[in-house]
Amino acid sequence: MPIDRDKHDKQAVLRQHAALNPRAHGVTHALFANNAFFDPDDVLQVKYEMLRLVNIDKRSISEAAKACGFSRPSFYQAMTAFESGGLAALLAHKSGPHGGHKLTPTVLQFICEARATDPDIRAERLAELVHQNFGVQVHPRSIERQLLRKKKRR
Repeated sequence: MPIDRDKHDKQAVLRQHAALNPRAHGVTHALFANNAFFDPDDVLQVKYEMLRLVNIDKRSISEAAKACGFSRPSFYQAMTAFESGGLAALLAHKSGPHGGHKLTPTVLQFICEARATDPDIRAERLAELVHQNFGVQVHPRSIERQLLRKKKRR
């Protein structure tokens, strides 16, 4: 019973660090089946082993990718990431914008000035004003969140 709990705990830590392999069931390489050191749930280990199979053991890309539960395009993505950023680059990163990229400092200053002029102005109206003055569509909730962040910092 403790083995299952330990595995669950490790999976929780891997998930927290974006290192949990969502395709662990697809890993068929013998190292991951016969050796407690190698964990198919650890995407960093699996991707590194996939790269090592090709570069050191001289296995084909298709064979290495299949044994590690990945596709050929995934191999090439991992190889490019590893070459440019080392081991850390093999971990998945959230795609898309991070943070309010439309809410530039200029737009935020405009919003704050509008709020100073009229403290009761609603986020919907602020979004309209931003669109009129900057040509940028901003969701009212994004404005509300940014104003809350600014309020918390004080």
